Amino acid sequence: MVQSHGIRMQWQQKARVGIITSMFKSLFCQSQRKCNDSTVQGCCVLVLQRTMKDLSMLHSHEERSLTVKYSRQHQNVGKCLIINNKNFPGCPSAQRRGTEKDEQLLRLTFRLLGFSVQVERDLPADGMRHVLQKVSQEDHTEMSCFACVLLSHGGPGTVMGADGVSVTVRSLTSTVTTDLCPSLQGKPKLFFVQACRGTMLDSGVEHDCGESEQDFVGAADIPEEDFLCCYSTSPGYSSWRNPTYGSIFVRELCDVLTRHRRLEITRLLTRVNHQVGTFFQSHTGKRQMPCIISKLTKELYLHTGYF
Repeated sequence: MVQSHGIRMQWQQKARVGIITSMFKSLFCQSQRKCNDSTVQGCCVLVLQRTMKDLSMLHSHEERSLTVKYSRQHQNVGKCLIINNKNFPGCPSAQRRGTEKDEQLLRLTFRLLGFSVQVERDLPADGMRHVLQKVSQEDHTEMSCFACVLLSHGGPGTVMGADGVSVTVRSLTSTVTTDLCPSLQGKPKLFFVQACRGTMLDSGVEHDCGESEQDFVGAADIPEEDFLCCYSTSPGYSSWRNPTYGSIFVRELCDVLTRHRRLEITRLLTRVNHQVGTFFQSHTGKRQMPCIISKLTKELYLHTGYF
């Protein structure tokens, strides 16, 4: 992304110089017609040289402004919390078969990226809030990032606890805001949600839909800057999961995070969108499209050196 911006800036600079060069050539020709004084030529050349120098300095400044990154100043990358709700005792038919595959793949992927991974299983609604509140009370001073993955049934703006009670995504993301977790101030906080966001269904594989009647709240799920939330599907749609291989979203997310981890996070997730959409449509004729909501204020890299 930065490289493409740099190339574009070079093109813009060359275009500006070309215009200015043409202008001064015209001015010089007019001056020569009026008089043959070498002073006029020297003046035009001097002004052109100064203009090109100013443009070069402007280009350097713009280039620096395009490369603002979250810095990895600490030895520890950060914590990744995985909440995996598979069993729902009040509704045995709602068991999320295949989610253990997602958990295994996520654990391996985030460990590869340098995260310390904590897994919590089959938490009720209050339990999900409680475990995130405990995380917010921890000291993240020596960490550079926080990630949380939610695997459950869901609805518009909600995920379901193992007790069948839904909790809003906003109430979970809000537990690690700057006010409640000062040691994460200015650091990227990433949430990945494998759950339905509505009841528009296609046939073929199992889905992660609950029965929430709440309205979709969209960007309001993110409380402040330095947050990113990536959903497995678009608002109003279900999210598919294979009982043998796990969910399409988690599989493609982990694949991209592993193979392309040197890319900036929004470029990574755009590739996830492409792979999920392309694979799902080619195999089922249906569509599933992940959704990214970002309030990050800097570029975010997951490879060594920068996030």
